[in-house]
Amino acid sequence: MKANVTVTSRGVITLPAKLRQALGLKAEDHLIAETTPEGLLLRPSVTRPVEMYTPERVREFDAAEQELAAWLGAKAPAVKRAARPKRKSAR
Repeated sequence: MKANVTVTSRGVITLPAKLRQALGLKAEDHLIAETTPEGLLLRPSVTRPVEMYTPERVREFDAAEQELAAWLGAKAPAVKRAARPKRKSAR
């Protein structure tokens, strides 16, 4: 889909409603603008929420890791290392 847009004196571009709807863009969505050999490319900017862990949540993670390590230690068969072949001396 192509659309004509105008850049205001303040540098604001208004995307036509049909174009925004086709792309699933909503108010306050962020776009990345970059130049390409063909011209200007606008693409959605992906933002991901950041989870801040409380000390209690960190302790939960630590406990789960210890439980997993204990389980893996009980389930893992003993691994024997193969003897390394002796190298011949270069002398």
